[in-house]
Amino acid sequence: QVQLVESGGGLVQAGGSLRLSCAASGRTFSSYVMGWFRQAPGKEREFVAAISWRSGRTNYADSVKGRFTISRDNAKNTVYLQMNSLNSEDTAVYYCAADQFTGLIRTTSHVYDYWGQGTQVTVSS
Repeated sequence: QVQLVESGGGLVQAGGSLRLSCAASGRTFSSYVMGWFRQAPGKEREFVAAISWRSGRTNYADSVKGRFTISRDNAKNTVYLQMNSLNSEDTAVYYCAADQFTGLIRTTSHVYDYWGQGTQVTVSS
């Protein structure tokens, strides 16, 4: 059983920064792709960013390129999402997810196998 626990969400003013963390337990993510998704009220869950544990290859949604950075800390089994220049469109519940298929980084939420509980990010303006 894989457990993913997000933390770091909160209330931030527009233009501010926030760093989300996703801590893993139960099984290693060393062979997985780790992704961040977000879901705003009344909207579908959308892809934000992902990283391959083995290669370090990353992928970002166009809406966050240049503002968000995904990274990993192998020793801590933790994935981070550094979010800068936040705006109101970034307000959502952010979820950490793991995809056991490592051949490529996939951006469709339904292919990811494990999910965290989510952490709320609210950007005020």
